[in-house]
This record gives sequence, C-alpha cells and structure tokens, in this order.
Amino acid sequence: MLEINMNDSLNSLDREIHVCLSAEFKVNDSLTITEASRICHCSPSRISKFVKKAGFSNYKQYRDYVCGRKAVPKTFSNEFERIKHFFDTFDSSLIDRFLEKIRPYQKIALLGYGPSKFCAQYLQFKLQLFSPQAIILLDDNLSAAPMIDKDTILIIFSATGAYNSFHKFQQIAREKGSGFLMIVEEYNTSIIPAYGEIIFLTDTFQTISSVPYEKSRIIFFIFIEEVIARIIKSRN
Repeated sequence: MLEINMNDSLNSLDREIHVCLSAEFKVNDSLTITEASRICHCSPSRISKFVKKAGFSNYKQYRDYVCGRKAVPKTFSNEFERIKHFFDTFDSSLIDRFLEKIRPYQKIALLGYGPSKFCAQYLQFKLQLFSPQAIILLDDNLSAAPMIDKDTILIIFSATGAYNSFHKFQQIAREKGSGFLMIVEEYNTSIIPAYGEIIFLTDTFQTISSVPYEKSRIIFFIFIEEVIARIIKSRN
C-alpha cells in the first residue's frame, strides 16, 4: 500500500531536497542514498525521513518515481493469495490519513465508473450515516463543474486509474480550488496526478483479468469498512 503526496506535509527543507535530487537524477539516475545525502548536505537518515514523509516506502522507490521508472509490482497466481498479501501488509495508519484529508472539507464528492461507481455509492451511504458533511455522488465531468468548489474534496475510485477523463476532473478541481484524491487499487506510477493526491491500496496487479470492468472491487469495500469502523470508534 502506498500513498504518494508531493503537495502537502513537506516543509521547506523537504522541498529543497526534492528539487536538488530531481535535478541530480537527470544526470545520474542511479544515485545512491549516501551520494544523495552528500549532495543535499544532510545525513542519509534525513533523506530516508523525507521520502517517508513524501509517501514512499524507501529511497529506491522515490528515485524510481522521480526518474519515471515503473516499479515492478508483486505477482501472485490467484486473487486469494493477492488479497492475503494485502491483509498481511496493510498499514492501518492510512485510514487516519484518509480521514485527515477529508475532514477540512464541508462537501465530499464521490465518483467511480463501472463497478467502481458502486464503491462510491457504498461510501456515500455509509458516510451519510456518520458524517456531518454533504456527500455528493457525481456521474460525469459535466455534473462535477457546478457541484464542487473550494469547500469540496473530489474522491475518485478506480481499479486502474487509467481513464483519460480523470484528467478532466483533475483540471476542474484545480480550477475550482477543490481537493482532489484518487483511490486506486492497482499500483501504477504512470497515473500519478499533477494536481491533488493518489492512494494506491496495493502494490500488485489483479490476477482475474486485465480488463478494468472485469476486475474485483473487494479491496475497495474492505478499505471503506475500515474507514467507517474508524469513524464509529472515534465517536465512542
């Protein structure tokens, strides 16, 4: 599970490190963490702390992301083993971070295409039971523009995150000053948005099918149930 966040949470020194290393990677894409620390005039542990704050598991993953290299996802022979791996590696702090992202907004707009729309609908139903925020379900980008504003966070559910229309939603959110968050099941760094944030729920590809609408949404529902359980627990 990986959350990539290059927009918020980083202080001025973190951003300086990122700018410095991004420039260096253009001439040396195999830069080690020791060399990176020397160039940035800090310790290797400081580099490690920065990449963790940015949402990466380790320095190599950060380097590959900046260099545009796709990470090789773990492979499994069947969905049972893949989902078991999800449970075994689940980081429950992600639930708190998700809730922190939606908390400042008065409205939450949800979107999903195909089977992912049912995930958005399910989260809408659950949040309406426990959240004081207005929960909106969007159908397309035409309905999105008049319904979101600076007090809204737009959340998109997608198994692959590969729909071209998601760029249009990203543009609308930027123009409106809205929050923008993609919840994606499969890990694919090529879809990381230029605006907003993305949460990858797994570091794998599904084994059932390569066709988006044929893919399982089980992990989405598990994630939603954990979010709601955390909300209920905080109310007790």
